[in-house]
Amino acid sequence: MAQSLWGYDSDNGPARWHENYPLAKGDKQSPIEINSKDVRHDSSLAPWHASYDPGAAKTILNNGRTCRVVFDDSFDRSVLRGGPLSGAYRLRQLHLHWGSSDDHGSEHVIDGVKYAAELHMVHWNPKHGNFAGALKQPDGVAVVGIFLKVGTTPKPEMKRILEEIDKIKTKGKEAPFQHFDPSILFPKSRDYWTYHGSFTTPPCEECITWILLREPIEVSPDQMAKLRSLSKNPENEPVMPLVDNWRPPQPVKGRMVRASFK
Repeated sequence: MAQSLWGYDSDNGPARWHENYPLAKGDKQSPIEINSKDVRHDSSLAPWHASYDPGAAKTILNNGRTCRVVFDDSFDRSVLRGGPLSGAYRLRQLHLHWGSSDDHGSEHVIDGVKYAAELHMVHWNPKHGNFAGALKQPDGVAVVGIFLKVGTTPKPEMKRILEEIDKIKTKGKEAPFQHFDPSILFPKSRDYWTYHGSFTTPPCEECITWILLREPIEVSPDQMAKLRSLSKNPENEPVMPLVDNWRPPQPVKGRMVRASFK
């Protein structure tokens, strides 16, 4: 399995990532299953808040493993603060993980429940100099995770991302994606779980403070179908649906999950 060839198939999928990326077998890996009975309510957890500049949105791309929106993070223009974090974290990108059908696709599992998809907003701590530096620090990165469930009252805000998908149908395609405020994707409730974990893709660096939102947002069956219409192959190759790009839950190994709510 070549370095560049990790993926989600049987020959290069999550069960084999550790062959090239030993950290994938580390003690603080993500995602995890969260069981309410093991969660500790922590009244000292502050509310989190994001101030995002819509002008920071740059491009949307299909890298063959996910659909990603990239933001300008050269200064503190779109930042996440509060919650379990100290200081401001800069928004760098957001991306999604989804399943081949509506009954699975999220990476985190809540009391046995899997959602159709999970959105990750990736932020990094500028006190570490740059993104590469932040990846080496336990407080280097903060990810806001939002569950997507299929329902009858879809959130119109997802539409903007999905409208652009036609421009990035195949691997390697990138399109301009401007004037977008990702905070419109947040659910009404700010309740969250938090724990220390890792990226859910190789090399699986253990530098992430997770802020996992309790309330999912709704998407329509059509919107999910749109995500599943992406291809993980370049345009000169046969269409291979980009689906099931999720990593299964990893061992908790004694970590404490805290909740901002009772």
